[in-house]
Amino acid sequence: MRRTALLASAALLTALIPLASAHAAPDPAADPAPVPVDRFEGEVPFASQPAEGIFTWGGDSDDPPTLQLTARPDAPEGAKVLSGTYDISGYGGFTHDFAAGRPAHDWSAHKGIRFWWDGRNNGKKIAFEIKDGGADGEASELWTTSFTDDWTGWKQVEIPFTDFAYRTDYQPVGGIDHVLGLTRMWGYAVTLPTGIKGSFAMDDVELYGRADQSLRASVTTDAPVYPVEEGGTATVKVTVATTGSAPIDEPVTVEYRTATTGSAQAGKDYTPVSGTLTFPAGTASGTSRTISVPTLRDRAAEPAETIPLQLTVTGAKAPAETPQVVVDAHGLPYLNSHLPVRKRVADLVSRMSLEEKAGQMTQAERGAMSAPGDIAAYGLGSLLSGGGSTPTPNTPDAWAKMIDAFQLRAQATRFQVPLIYGVDAVHGHNNLAGATIMPHNIGIGATRDPRLAEQTGAVTASEVRATGVPWDFAPCLCVSRDERWGRSYESFGEDPALVTSMETVIQGLQGRADGRDLSRGDKVLATAKHFVGDGGTEYGSSTTGTYTIDQGVTKVTRQQLEAVHLAPYQTAVDRGIGTVMPSYSSLDIAGDGRGPVKMHARGDMINGVLKDRMGFDGFVISDWNAIDQLPGDYASHVRTAVNAGVDMMMVPYTYKDFSTTLIDEVKAGRISEKRVDDAVSRILTEKFELGLFEHPYADTSGAPEIGSAAHRAVARQAAAESQVLLKNAGGVLPLKKSEKVYVAGSDADDLGNQTGGWTITWQGESGTHTQGTTILQGMRNAGGDVTYSKDASAPTDGYDVGVVVVGETPYAEGVGDVGNGHDLRLSAADQAAVDKVCAAMKCAVLIVSGRPQLIGDRLGKIDALVASWLPGTEGDGVADVLYGRRPFTGQLPVTWPKSEQQLPINVGDASYDPQFPYGWGLTTLTKVPAGGTATLRALGVAATAAERAHADQAGRALVTRARLIVQQKVGGSGMSAAVAKPFADADHLLLTGRYAAAVEQLTAAYRAVGRRA
Repeated sequence: MRRTALLASAALLTALIPLASAHAAPDPAADPAPVPVDRFEGEVPFASQPAEGIFTWGGDSDDPPTLQLTARPDAPEGAKVLSGTYDISGYGGFTHDFAAGRPAHDWSAHKGIRFWWDGRNNGKKIAFEIKDGGADGEASELWTTSFTDDWTGWKQVEIPFTDFAYRTDYQPVGGIDHVLGLTRMWGYAVTLPTGIKGSFAMDDVELYGRADQSLRASVTTDAPVYPVEEGGTATVKVTVATTGSAPIDEPVTVEYRTATTGSAQAGKDYTPVSGTLTFPAGTASGTSRTISVPTLRDRAAEPAETIPLQLTVTGAKAPAETPQVVVDAHGLPYLNSHLPVRKRVADLVSRMSLEEKAGQMTQAERGAMSAPGDIAAYGLGSLLSGGGSTPTPNTPDAWAKMIDAFQLRAQATRFQVPLIYGVDAVHGHNNLAGATIMPHNIGIGATRDPRLAEQTGAVTASEVRATGVPWDFAPCLCVSRDERWGRSYESFGEDPALVTSMETVIQGLQGRADGRDLSRGDKVLATAKHFVGDGGTEYGSSTTGTYTIDQGVTKVTRQQLEAVHLAPYQTAVDRGIGTVMPSYSSLDIAGDGRGPVKMHARGDMINGVLKDRMGFDGFVISDWNAIDQLPGDYASHVRTAVNAGVDMMMVPYTYKDFSTTLIDEVKAGRISEKRVDDAVSRILTEKFELGLFEHPYADTSGAPEIGSAAHRAVARQAAAESQVLLKNAGGVLPLKKSEKVYVAGSDADDLGNQTGGWTITWQGESGTHTQGTTILQGMRNAGGDVTYSKDASAPTDGYDVGVVVVGETPYAEGVGDVGNGHDLRLSAADQAAVDKVCAAMKCAVLIVSGRPQLIGDRLGKIDALVASWLPGTEGDGVADVLYGRRPFTGQLPVTWPKSEQQLPINVGDASYDPQFPYGWGLTTLTKVPAGGTATLRALGVAATAAERAHADQAGRALVTRARLIVQQKVGGSGMSAAVAKPFADADHLLLTGRYAAAVEQLTAAYRAVGRRA
């Protein structure tokens, strides 16, 4: 699923220089003199932290604007202004940070901040942020507001500090105190508009006005919604606070009354209340009073009813919204947990309006909502966190509180249908800092260990559910057929039989196939994605931006579609998968006469194959904004996708448009009410099975286990079993603790590279951004005598063996496509490190990557070669096999090519001559069986018997023995096409339970060793 990381920037916020001028004693009632922040005459340089300065930033290399100080005769102040140009696709802007080595600035005496802006009348919103508290300008809280450029020429923009809101979609550090204190300010930032080429000019940023109480004091309530059982009493806490945390100077009064504009009836459903709360002058900031609202019992079964509590505030800023008391729905059949789920669903659907049904089919991004009240206003069925969309601080407790706050909003709807919150936890709870991060799926495929795959799913589910998230957009069941694809690492492998064997992960996530475990506090609803054929897209067929293969076209015959891409989905349905996500890609089936058709429009596949033929009874969730890629206008996007069988639409930013358009299409008869009822019934079924109606809020009892030793032990085992030993001349591996080891390479000590994309942020990043152990630290923990030189610049004399850890830097999806700024070759620095170390000593090279790297030109100089994939946070697992604590047992889940020209290359191809074949993987600490063709013949006989007896464990063991015999012989004579093809075919046969045929193919490979094709 594509994830844009919601307007995040590592530098956004506020600025200033407090100046004091002392002449006559000031009039306390008069405004203080303005305090300059930026005059743009050159007094503040273009520089960044820790120095004071102005600097630019952006989402990519093209997004930062240009800046210059320009002399202009019309400058509002002085002779120069700050001017610039921009053309921003993601996000971009500029910041003024104060010097980190000096005290922060105190703005609390002032009303607000103002500046001159040269308007372009483009109607665009421009975000303005200030930086409060913390250690410095880049470790402070961000408070944001915006203004609209809807004028021409110079205009002074005045922004009272009370207009600033705490930024919830991005913070550079964990939450400090969530209070705009104004006593420790570090600067400001401006975010420029996206989607247009533009220019701007700005001048004279300064503090203005006196901080009168009505602007610096505010009244808040402890919640926006107060659910209460019928007959109970709601207690509303009202608090007065000041931006500077000082006591209030003047009295604050809060008049309150229950309004009659809600759905509840005064005297029947509640007792009206009114009165006045008074906070006298001198009241401490943070002082609270309470209001009680009693409700009445009438014994009738009813939907939820609302009672708005109107607050009129004098002397302070009023709450942003009117709090609502909600009398809970009661007595209705759908609320009866003893009834079968199907009856509860039927009852609820029969009561819902079209508007409420449309809301259930709508999913918004949590940071993209224009207001949290939209959850109730639009009756939203779901929210999600895109990659990198996290609460601040990014902790388990903050996640749970955030989602509980969203669930509370849903209680203000008529039937109090809970939200279902989703995340992309594709290798552990990867958005959460400190979570246990597993190897990516390609590494799990390399383990060939279905039980371990299930364990990794169970750990992931436990950590995800403990933060209040009941839904995971995983696993990816793509069958990756071209390593140029930027999503290759999301696949378990190139063989549908391998992918199918790893689908035990579904039970790890969801529990038993009948759904009975979904309500447990350690299970989540899983998602099979991306239906169907996303791994088969043709290179060069993508039309999405600069992508080369991702979201492109999969061209297949009907037989290829069934055998390769559809096969894993039948297994997923049989395993009880709860949701399925269609692919962005298009499907072009030979002979059907339709040409390429986007999967979100293929009703023949979603309705016809998935739901009707396979019997899928969960619901289908679209990919991120995927319907926008369909042809036609927006109404046709909605109509086409819904009628094709998509039940819930992931429309992160356009949730309002989707909901209203869906309603219009149904009213016009272009989408049937029956289709809508089917979609809503499927969605509600999963919500009931998850137990959300009874327990909508987070069960955090499992939170202490997040990142625990027990969970990390599973990830460590997965990392160890995922390591594939491709070459081991002279028995270089395992290392001995007595050996002096020279470690080099860009990925030896880089947790971010080791965890890859989809880690903390959508694309991931190099460096340390979560908790874990690098491969280097793992080697030290193992007791190795290790010296580290990242670039191999340290002297190489006196070492017994070198270990060079090289590979890729993080990426995700089409951003990582080969040809889109990426290739399959090691970087120049990595090549140099390999060359230097391997020329000086025996060496083992570890490749940390999401796909095979082209290493053939150096293979002769390398003694041992390991495909380490993306092993996750537990570098100790890699060290375990390097030092012989565990044996190497991993096997290639994809074919390792000799050159890019060979791509795509896959097991089963008629022409097959790779560097290393699918299924290849040497072992250590295991004695290879003696014998040759005679031994293989005996193994074949035994395999035939095992197959007839359905003795799968014995059959697999027999094939493994045969494979070891072949690999040992190849190690001494070299690989050839004549060996590679039957060897790879044998592993496919093994996975499909044809043990005798697998041994037969391995025997053919054995006989071909030394013979060139």
